[in-house]
Amino acid sequence: MNKQDYPGLAWWRMATIYLLAGVLLGIGMGISADHALFGVHAHINLLGWASLAIVGLIYQHLPALGCNRVAKVQFWLHNIGLPVMMAGLTGKMLGHAQFEPMLAGGALVVGASVFLFAYNMMFKLGR
Repeated sequence: MNKQDYPGLAWWRMATIYLLAGVLLGIGMGISADHALFGVHAHINLLGWASLAIVGLIYQHLPALGCNRVAKVQFWLHNIGLPVMMAGLTGKMLGHAQFEPMLAGGALVVGASVFLFAYNMMFKLGR
């Protein structure tokens, strides 16, 4: 299999990892009846599973976008920033204010990834 033929593949693989993490966290919360980390569960599922799966579908449908340098940087920013953001959110939701800078830093990195996606879609599409 040639990576150029499946530009969405890395996105789908990471989306699957986030899906598993989100489901496992949800199961753990359900078993323990402690839903203190509901926000972490929701963000993992939305920014991890759903967003990455959708971006993967878009990049598979538009392979020139999915294979360019902007998409590669976007992928790494998203997948570095999201775990940092989720660790910070976990700490904050458990009552540890010292995790707020980690949450903010991770959120900024994920935000940069989203802006790169928008840039790719708005200015690289059709070029």
